[in-house]
Amino acid sequence: MSELETLREITMPVGVVLRRSPGISKWAQWSWKVIAVLPGAAPADWRVMREEDGVTEYHAATLPLTLHRKETEAYKVALAMNPPSVYVVMRPAEPDEGTRDYTIFLVTASPYEAQDYLDSGEEVVEQVPAPPGLVAWIRDFTDAHHVEDVFKKRRRDRVDTDLSEDGRGDPRVRQTADVYRAPGALKPKGTIH
Repeated sequence: MSELETLREITMPVGVVLRRSPGISKWAQWSWKVIAVLPGAAPADWRVMREEDGVTEYHAATLPLTLHRKETEAYKVALAMNPPSVYVVMRPAEPDEGTRDYTIFLVTASPYEAQDYLDSGEEVVEQVPAPPGLVAWIRDFTDAHHVEDVFKKRRRDRVDTDLSEDGRGDPRVRQTADVYRAPGALKPKGTIH
């Protein structure tokens, strides 16, 4: 058994590169887009990486990317995408945070977790192509821990459908007037009209 197989989870610091460009409408001064992730990056806090023609690229944050052994199915989905991707979750910044419009909140390799944040509608989720080294790291962990679920066909209980259940209702109700009975069931059996 390899050392990787004994771990329940592994973590790698991942830097997030955010591009700020001039907005294309009068309602949005800036347009923000996550353009890359940097595996193994050092801590950063909105460090300017490049400025050119009003476009600025920031190493906005470095966050941990944690892989859990029970989520390997989700990682296989992310690896099967073209290109393999990770997801960056951002929240709108508080007004006192200056010129920063977003706070980087999470980096995940699980498209299922990213979808949960998208469903809330409060966060912005960006899909980012994963660099080859990060893809290999995720694939190695997934291969070491993934177990295919065996399909089990559910068997139904055998029920006799010919039984008459007329008048069967809530067992707590004693009055027969509270239970529907078909008019034919009210006639005594054996009488012919």
